[in-house]
Amino acid sequence: MTFHVITIFPELIKPYLKESVLGRGIVRKLVGVKVYNLRDFTRDKHHKVDDKPYGGGPGMVISVEPLAWALRKILRGKPKSQTKVLVTTPAGKQFNSQTARSLASRYKDVVIIAGRYEGLDERIINILKSKDGFGVRTEKISIGPYVLTGGELPALVVIDAIVRHIDGVLGKTESLEEKRLGVGVPVYTRPENFRFLEKSYKTPRPLLSGNHKKIEEWRKKNQKTG
Repeated sequence: MTFHVITIFPELIKPYLKESVLGRGIVRKLVGVKVYNLRDFTRDKHHKVDDKPYGGGPGMVISVEPLAWALRKILRGKPKSQTKVLVTTPAGKQFNSQTARSLASRYKDVVIIAGRYEGLDERIINILKSKDGFGVRTEKISIGPYVLTGGELPALVVIDAIVRHIDGVLGKTESLEEKRLGVGVPVYTRPENFRFLEKSYKTPRPLLSGNHKKIEEWRKKNQKTG
């Protein structure tokens, strides 16, 4: 799978891609991430990517023109059935693990437009979805019920969540927490009994029993779902 991130701040994206599981996946060519500076697709000498919104109001809007040219370059020659475009926005559909798994299994190329300011000129969404435009599957997504200063962090969150579900990235499918222990299950390691400021903090006895049935029962009982 290859991710294509369109942003006006590429240097916010690149450092994270070099580290940890994601970085190893890229080195092993199990996943690819290409970052595009939106300013490279402008056609004026000042490389302007935004403008004031029609109808008035505060803030700026990302212009449709550089986005259209960037997407034209990225989408050219790619099978529409294997390509998905995501737009990060606080008003988007809630992104979750189920969405991540679905994207990992269905698509070869995922394009992420990192939103900023007051948002994107809505015409780019129309162009993306229209058969007369790019005609690709497009969805607005949000990583949570809050507003950030830009879409770069959400883009990285989405990539990280999807990459975990790509075969070979984590080594084994058992490495997925949701398959191994369950999301939110408390975990412990040595020492068995930790004393701190005259108080003892002990590891739960079922985890030390060696009884796999008791351990599984304890984990199910203590799994946090919310």
